[in-house]
Amino acid sequence: MENLEILVKPGSHFKPSVLLNAETGVCEIAGESYLEEASLFYKPIYDWLQEYIKTNKPILFNFRLSYVNTSSSKHVLYILRLLKDYKDSGVSVETNWYIETGDTDTEEDVEDYMIISGLEINIIKAEQ
Repeated sequence: MENLEILVKPGSHFKPSVLLNAETGVCEIAGESYLEEASLFYKPIYDWLQEYIKTNKPILFNFRLSYVNTSSSKHVLYILRLLKDYKDSGVSVETNWYIETGDTDTEEDVEDYMIISGLEINIIKAEQ
């Protein structure tokens, strides 16, 4: 299994960067997700996660998304549900969401994701 890396060109504010590491299990999606065709962008991430889940190795998934539009939100939720199912199977899954201190909108969104997905997400506040 190979790593998945989606790099964003400097100055791009519409799609996040992605790094999913198959060896370490450390994964990250960072930036802003203003995607119109979110399913095309997120499909390789789903495919990678479904393959990774077959390994039964621990995973640490870090979200550093400061904005998620409506079309991207359902795909983020799908990722969270995959992680929840993986955790329920007995594998170690840790999910962190890094937010800027004072960003109550994102914090509320993450709390909603937790309720809907049933997955515990550590909200980590930091000065940006």
